Amino acid sequence: MTKILTGGVGKTEVAQTVGALALDGLEITLSNDMDAAMKLRAGQADYYLGTCHTGAGASLGILVGLLGQPLCHTFGRSVPTEEQVAGLLADGKKVFGFAIDQIDVIAPIMARAIAARA
Repeated sequence: MTKILTGGVGKTEVAQTVGALALDGLEITLSNDMDAAMKLRAGQADYYLGTCHTGAGASLGILVGLLGQPLCHTFGRSVPTEEQVAGLLADGKKVFGFAIDQIDVIAPIMARAIAARA
C-alpha cells in the first residue's frame, strides 16, 4: 500500500479528490507539513501533496527545509502532464506542491502516476 499524506490549505479537498478516484493500492491521510516530514523521513509514508494559494512556496517550505530540495518539487501555476509527473517520480521526488485552485486537475494526475508506480 502506497501512503500519500496531504497537507496545506487544501488538504481535505486533495484527499477527497484522490479518494474519489478509488485507485487500488493508495492510502490517503490528512497531515500537516511537520508531521509529514517526520513520517517521510521515518519511512511511514511515501508521498506528500501540499497545497497553498500559489503552489510555489508555503505548500512545501518546512518539507524542503527538513528533507532537502532533491526530494521536493513545486508546480507553482503550471499544470504537469502525467509523463512529467512520472519523470519526477522516477527521479525520486516524493514531495509535491501545487495551488489550491488546481486541485481538481493536478491531484488526479499525481494520484494516477503514483498508483502506476505501486
